[in-house]
Amino acid sequence: MTEFSRRRKWIGLRNQINAPLKLNPFVFTKQFFMWASLGIVGGIVAGLYWLLINLLMKFFGQFSAGWEVILIMGGGGLIIGLIIHFVSEPGEMDLVVNNVRFNGGRLETRHNPSMIVTSALGIGVGSSAGPEAPMVQVIGSIGSWMAKKLHLKGEDYRSMTIAGMATGFTSMFGAPLGGSLFALEIMHHKHVVEYYQALIPAFVASGTSYIIYIIISKLSLAPVWFINVHHTPQVLDFFWGMFYGVIGALIGWGTIWVFKNFKKGFKKMHLPIYIQTTLAGVLLGILGWKLPITRFFSHYQLQDLLAGTFAIKALIIIIVIKIISMSLTVTSGWRGGFIIPLFFIGAATGMLTYQIHPGMQSLALAIVCCMAAVNSCVTRTPISTILLVATMTGYSQFIPIMFASLTGFFLAPKSPLISAQVGKDKNLLKA
Repeated sequence: MTEFSRRRKWIGLRNQINAPLKLNPFVFTKQFFMWASLGIVGGIVAGLYWLLINLLMKFFGQFSAGWEVILIMGGGGLIIGLIIHFVSEPGEMDLVVNNVRFNGGRLETRHNPSMIVTSALGIGVGSSAGPEAPMVQVIGSIGSWMAKKLHLKGEDYRSMTIAGMATGFTSMFGAPLGGSLFALEIMHHKHVVEYYQALIPAFVASGTSYIIYIIISKLSLAPVWFINVHHTPQVLDFFWGMFYGVIGALIGWGTIWVFKNFKKGFKKMHLPIYIQTTLAGVLLGILGWKLPITRFFSHYQLQDLLAGTFAIKALIIIIVIKIISMSLTVTSGWRGGFIIPLFFIGAATGMLTYQIHPGMQSLALAIVCCMAAVNSCVTRTPISTILLVATMTGYSQFIPIMFASLTGFFLAPKSPLISAQVGKDKNLLKA
């Protein structure tokens, strides 16, 4: 090496050392801090909401031994109906999807007080609807409000709303990755990456909110439901996954059929909303009294189901009653989501399938695959469902779950449960 080359090399090395450290400028953009701020606000809202509904469930859960359950749930339905009738219409998931897809992501915060009160009361007294849908609407509308105040337009506006929705899913599921993808995937029944521009905003907001939510709620980072896995992965697991996917799809078809018929039935009755919610509350109270494991939205009851020993007849009854109670809750005007109840139905289906033929691979495999297939069939979210089921159960073998989830998705009926996934629902008012 010549003296000139040596000196040139040393000068280059010195310049590299003296040059300031350059970080990715993306980290310090206004957008990043917007998404993180939304996550902080969303985490606080979700954390406080979780504490509220847990307090209510603990209080009303004491009344489960007799006829007082009917009185409590009927009274809860009356109050919910009166709030909707005299105060404000809280909104629903169809409306949220409709506005994100066809109204530029614009959601109004004026529905939030009614949604929080009615959904928390319904969940607290024991309805079969979960907290994920209320939080999706509430935090999604907060994201929309922030976008409006920051004068965002086009896809930037929509992305903030979707990031808020992802925050709601993440908090209630305890799964940042799965919750983020679920918010994007539930928008459309086929094109899972239609709003790919919202992916990074959703990840940032969800990750931030998850930290805040865990601190406030004092929940652990462990899986929500623990499933004992005593099974060595085998090639046949893929085929078993598809088999369980078919079983889960059949249950999904039945769930959608019951849901749609209940919805048509309430429309034909033309009852005032407070009469409708009260009637549904009385019926839910009777079902919850006779079969307590089907009461509430199944966050805790699913673990009780997994820990119990049930005969075939008992599992069939549990599945049928849970489908009825979930459909009755959502279609009658009570507010809440149906994802976690669907996981409960899927888990019971897996246990039933294994009970009928105990020689089938493993109980754990049957449970997680049926959970994925039922949810994927009903909600049309095959990709995020894989991540949600694996994360929430701690089942580390993704591939059989993937086969089951995709099977449930491809065998789903043409008409989805959420009508706005296909096209604009003109019957929905703008939120």
